[in-house]
Amino acid sequence: MGYWGYYLVGRSERPLAECAAVAGVRDELTLLDRRPDGWQVWEVPGGDGARDVGNMNTLALETGAPALFGYVMDSDCVVIEAAAPESGAWTTCLARGAMAGYLGDDGLTVEDYFLEPRDAAERAVAWAAESGRTVRTAPLLDVLRAEAEPSAEELFFRFLDRLGVVPQ
Repeated sequence: MGYWGYYLVGRSERPLAECAAVAGVRDELTLLDRRPDGWQVWEVPGGDGARDVGNMNTLALETGAPALFGYVMDSDCVVIEAAAPESGAWTTCLARGAMAGYLGDDGLTVEDYFLEPRDAAERAVAWAAESGRTVRTAPLLDVLRAEAEPSAEELFFRFLDRLGVVPQ
């Protein structure tokens, strides 16, 4: 059995756990990493995908900076929900092939739930620009089209790196 849980990423001078937007999971948040320019990566382990970890639009408006979360499902795939104060919210996933296996039998596909890689990459470029980063579409597309080898967690952190939210 792999990892199930949420990663919460945002930029703020104060800890994200103090933000009203994530009050519902405040006691469960653990700081994993502080990155340059006030970026923070927090974790909420566990969950079945129905947990309310907060609203990324609200967090982005509260911090005045882009925010995103990744919900990792059994180390197989990741749901990405992102938002920025100006460019708004968008949702995609990493490891699309694996994600397809988690969808119900109601006839809907990965494309019905999530932005396609090209559209997600364009939104990610705008998200990064709003945080003062200049990133290219092609490296983001590589991650958005990749499978989770060796794990979805590593794919998620590769995605962060491509967004310019890099470790020190």
